[in-house]
Amino acid sequence: MKTFKTIALIAAFLTVHHSISSQNIAANLQDFIGLNDSIVAITNITLIDGTGSPLKRNQDIVFTNNNIRSIGNTGEISIPANATLIDGTDKTLIPGFIMMHEHLFYAKPTENRYKAVHMPFTFPRMYLAGGVTTMRTAGSIEANTDLNVKMLIQEGKMIGPKIDVSTPHIEHEGFIPQLQSLYGNENIEDWLNYWFKKGVTSVKVYNHISKEELKEIIRVSHKNKIKVTGHLCSITYREAAELGIDNLEHSFLAATDFVKNKPENECVLDYSSLLKLDDNDPKLMELMKSLIDREVTLTYTPTVFEPFTNREVIPGGGIKSLAPSLKKHLQGIYDNQINTKADSTSLVQFKKEMTRIRKFHALGGKLTVGTDPTGSGKTIAGYANQRAFELLIETGFALEEAVKIASSNGADYLGISEDTGTIEVGKKVDLVLINGDLSKDISSIRKMELVFKDGVGYDSPKIFSSVEGKVGLY
Repeated sequence: MKTFKTIALIAAFLTVHHSISSQNIAANLQDFIGLNDSIVAITNITLIDGTGSPLKRNQDIVFTNNNIRSIGNTGEISIPANATLIDGTDKTLIPGFIMMHEHLFYAKPTENRYKAVHMPFTFPRMYLAGGVTTMRTAGSIEANTDLNVKMLIQEGKMIGPKIDVSTPHIEHEGFIPQLQSLYGNENIEDWLNYWFKKGVTSVKVYNHISKEELKEIIRVSHKNKIKVTGHLCSITYREAAELGIDNLEHSFLAATDFVKNKPENECVLDYSSLLKLDDNDPKLMELMKSLIDREVTLTYTPTVFEPFTNREVIPGGGIKSLAPSLKKHLQGIYDNQINTKADSTSLVQFKKEMTRIRKFHALGGKLTVGTDPTGSGKTIAGYANQRAFELLIETGFALEEAVKIASSNGADYLGISEDTGTIEVGKKVDLVLINGDLSKDISSIRKMELVFKDGVGYDSPKIFSSVEGKVGLY
């Protein structure tokens, strides 16, 4: 058996021996691979399997290529003589993250206007380095680019997660020029079928559409066995649920159900309606029950809404990845926001939403998590995903439940739970090896050593290092 205790030793080993995996990964990307052996055993690991079950200590796991072969108490399962061994002492193994509100673009400031700039090279790498093995683009600015990135990753010409690509945001009007996608009396079915034929596998609706349009979008999408999610405004959550929507973005923070005298089919932004909403308001409880009864999933995106005061400039600590001009700009935003009344109000809203999310989940609501790398530009791929996990704990979820929300729940929604989302015998090798005990220090989530996707172990620190100073450029 070959035994390795650190990534450094694994890397040294790979300079003289590199077995052929089921994936053909381009030569210029080989340096990002930390382990690519056909038979691997991790011993004496602390295992959180993603099912919600209690963590298990002193576990051994064996996988062959892209298949988990056996799991058991240390010393009680057979380990092949030719297996590469990783000593898991003081380390944690979790399923790869399945994040449900991600983008391949960055919110780059341009003359005080919002501009989404595609990051097709840096962001896929960063997502993978941050533990994301599968992601959904909940709305695309350049859907063709996203489809091409997905294909290039599948072909081994780029590194990144497996991607569920969404349509462009279905929208009539708005303050972001790139989002307008429906014009006049354009035929919705033709529009959707155009993207479905290209390979899009999810639908995203946005702020300014009508109930009749949403009804048609859901009809056509479901006919093609494709789910619909929405960041809504003109349509309330209750109305969307009654029409058959599958998913709602930003948990309750985008709901206009509590805006007084809201006209039908009109977007009225009134965040005070949620700020004033009592946690036990009967109307809130009725809405939660309606969503649960209709099996509508909520995507929780705490990272993009995180306040500034006493928190990081870049959630997850990734400020070094920004281009120098953006680093200066984001620091300026941070300095202007901390200790302000607006940020204090934001914190109140942030905490109230945590209470709503806990209540929704406790009642049996379906919940997934994502980051939405937009907003002021402080939310960026990879780092934000690790921070989202920490924020699940801050929300009040137990460690095992947080892992389940960040992995298994997304797999269930995407219909891929037979293959991934949990650590179980027979499933694919989508795993994250963490240098530390998450049960003792949740910030260990930032110490990912290897991110296994489809059986290949990628070197997380090395990938993050490769993008330093480049986010915002490409």
